[in-house]
Amino acid sequence: MYTIFRVLKAKVHPRGQLSSTKERDFWDSGLQIPTLDFEEVLHDDKAALDWLVALRRLGIVYLKGAPVEQGQVARLSQRIGYLRLTFYGHTWQVQDKPMANNVAYTSGKLSLHTDYPALHHPPGVKINLDSSPGITLLVVLQVQFLHCLQQAQQGGESEVVDGFHMAELLRREHPDAFNTLSSLRVDFTDTGSDYCDFSVQSKNHIIDVDSEGRVVRINYNNATRDSVLDVPLDQVQPFYSSLKTFVDLMNQPENVVTYRMEPGDLVTFDNWRLLHGRKSYNSLGSLRHLEGAYLDWDEVMSRLRILRKAVHGDS
Repeated sequence: MYTIFRVLKAKVHPRGQLSSTKERDFWDSGLQIPTLDFEEVLHDDKAALDWLVALRRLGIVYLKGAPVEQGQVARLSQRIGYLRLTFYGHTWQVQDKPMANNVAYTSGKLSLHTDYPALHHPPGVKINLDSSPGITLLVVLQVQFLHCLQQAQQGGESEVVDGFHMAELLRREHPDAFNTLSSLRVDFTDTGSDYCDFSVQSKNHIIDVDSEGRVVRINYNNATRDSVLDVPLDQVQPFYSSLKTFVDLMNQPENVVTYRMEPGDLVTFDNWRLLHGRKSYNSLGSLRHLEGAYLDWDEVMSRLRILRKAVHGDS
């Protein structure tokens, strides 16, 4: 049995501690990732509720003890509702592939990123993210599952950063950079063929905020950021300077949590909030293999409410 890490609320954020903002707790490299038993989450309502509450609050939860075979992310999704179909299928295999159409399918380093910033009109919830009249965006609502089936003998460690925390640090320490990244829309594009052929493009803020100025989503993947920068000429240099400041901030060692997945480990995290990456690895010998999947936050929050009522009797 694995004990979930109990969240400590704090008004300040010294290294290794948490600072609370309503439903979220920000963290840095000192985070102990909450950990639960995979089978308990599947079969015990209290464990499942602990999982989803921690996922909502911290943005990441680790599950141990999953069978080392494909299909476990689908089993876990049934605890919530259903998987979200993408251009890579309902589930997808992260491993070395010849003629790879995605940098994740190589043994190279994956820099910190969020998935799918190139999606602009997915099925899901409509959220107004712009005060300009008549502009309404459909945004991706994603929770990501990654299940380790085989790990490389050397390298392949995973890295995660709290993007919401980084955005708030940027707002506090570099307000001009924050304003630039939360006001300019930049192009993302992705083309290829997997589950089906695709060619998608979107315009997104690097940092999305709601009508009250709260950070609600990070959109950053340098591999799919378009080579065309469609912004006013006088904003080109401020944009690049602001983006570099943000990227430098997220890559500071005191902000990065590094962990190594072993076969049977399954990590679940908030793709709106967390930037994730991977160190390069040696593909000789043991071939690294992860299975992944996505869910929408609507389904996750629905199941959280149902479990809360079942466990606590709350309405």
